[in-house]
Amino acid sequence: MTGLAGGLIGYLLGSVPVGLLVGRVAGFDDLRKYGSGKTGFTNALRTYGLRWALLVVLLDVVKGAAPVLVGRFLFDDPWAAALGGLASVVGHTWPVFAGFRGGRGVATAFGAFLAVNPIAGVAVGAFAAVVLAIWRYASLMSVVSVFLGFVVLVGLVLAGLAAREYLVFAVLTMLAIEFNHLGNIRRLLAGTEPKLGQGGTPRPPTSA
Repeated sequence: MTGLAGGLIGYLLGSVPVGLLVGRVAGFDDLRKYGSGKTGFTNALRTYGLRWALLVVLLDVVKGAAPVLVGRFLFDDPWAAALGGLASVVGHTWPVFAGFRGGRGVATAFGAFLAVNPIAGVAVGAFAAVVLAIWRYASLMSVVSVFLGFVVLVGLVLAGLAAREYLVFAVLTMLAIEFNHLGNIRRLLAGTEPKLGQGGTPRPPTSA
């Protein structure tokens, strides 16, 4: 039962539409009307600018980490932590509080990896920074870093340094992120994917 409770908490926290809420506080229109139509960092950067996009990514990381920490330290149940982290990514992608139209879940997945195991989380962040610095494709950063985070976490489980329940989190979260980026992967292969900060539409005007 605690596993299911962890999953429910994760989905509800993941469903909090941070990108939309930050936009309202900043006086902007619905983020989903612009750029890629997603609610995460990349579209917020194109649409709202760096300052507000950094707030979006920070809060998205927190909502991925929070349900895992609840599962680990409040419920003391690795299943609650694993399902909470996975469900937070699902909630971010298909949020019940925002008409099931959210983002691709990368920052939320990073927060969940970090809370599940700091080594895996640091691996995701480090790979992400290297890929982004060299190639400047946010989508490439996302698919590569989460996949390598999955590899690291699986290795930690096999080495007895992480609970076996986290294999479910690692596999399904990685598959969710890759699935959410299928269109980006096709554009990367075709050479038409915009780099970080490019593409999309101009920032909407602020309200009076």
